[in-house]
Amino acid sequence: MKKRWIVLGVVAIAAAGLFVLNTSLLAHPKGAPTLLAHRGPHQRFNTENLQNNDCTATRMLAPTHSFLENTLPSIEEAFRLGADMVEIDIHPTTDGEFVVFHDWTLECRTNGSGVTRDHSMAEMRGLDVGYGYTADGGQTFPFRGQGVGMMKSLREVLAAFPDGRFLINFKGSDIYEADLLIEYLEATPNAHIERLAFYGHQPATRMRELRPTWRSMSLETAKACAKGYVLAGWIGVVPEACHNTIVFAPANYAWIAWGWPNRFLQRMEAVNTEVYVTGPIPRGQRPGMYGIDDAEDLTLVPRGWRGGIGTDAIEVIGPLVEPP
Repeated sequence: MKKRWIVLGVVAIAAAGLFVLNTSLLAHPKGAPTLLAHRGPHQRFNTENLQNNDCTATRMLAPTHSFLENTLPSIEEAFRLGADMVEIDIHPTTDGEFVVFHDWTLECRTNGSGVTRDHSMAEMRGLDVGYGYTADGGQTFPFRGQGVGMMKSLREVLAAFPDGRFLINFKGSDIYEADLLIEYLEATPNAHIERLAFYGHQPATRMRELRPTWRSMSLETAKACAKGYVLAGWIGVVPEACHNTIVFAPANYAWIAWGWPNRFLQRMEAVNTEVYVTGPIPRGQRPGMYGIDDAEDLTLVPRGWRGGIGTDAIEVIGPLVEPP
């Protein structure tokens, strides 16, 4: 009987210690919520049965505004609506630039053709980035002719928004794109690396190896961070894989993290890592960045949250998020 009480006492002490180490009641992050605008204001599209290589411009929903993703007007509008960081996509070009554009090929959105990275920046400046958008199966193209000259280089985007923060997405998988981008940015006056973060696949992994203090995240590093934190986070240890990176926390799974929400946020901030609550991963869907895109989604964000919120609809969420 005495042995049983000793065991119960040890279990109770361990449980109390675990609670104290991980409760958010004792954590009080400061500041205000920050908004990450994925794509910026863009033309929304039908995501039903969407495949990786489908052309989203031809799946466009009826437009409610005139903004096109990865363009200066869209980025400017995102910041005006309250975005603290805007996600943009990049490809290397044949003339040593990086173009800000989403698609692997040009045919979907533009009047060009071929693989994006097989062209020069000079060639792509003359394309119409609004050419392929249609909401009625090709009967009308409401933005055709309006996007000529709107495809810009990364340098032009950074120069246009000298105080703007950007999450830069490597669209390719060539590991040495990281080397190219590092050289490019370090040769760019006033790039201000501290305002940038990077994600993607192999290039982001290599960037993390070459510039470990730059915030970068790949699928591989995200898995390493998650696994390491599950094993060590319960005692407050943040593994190296979680340092200097970005954590996307889906609203329906974030509660699993030790110390969620406030203690977890404080731990990540202490190692130069930003945390963004994202939309719930739909049942049966693969992990990805699903946005907090409407008022109902916003109720899934922890009360009093001081971290980041990722959205695909900054025009909806921006006006709804007020400083605490």
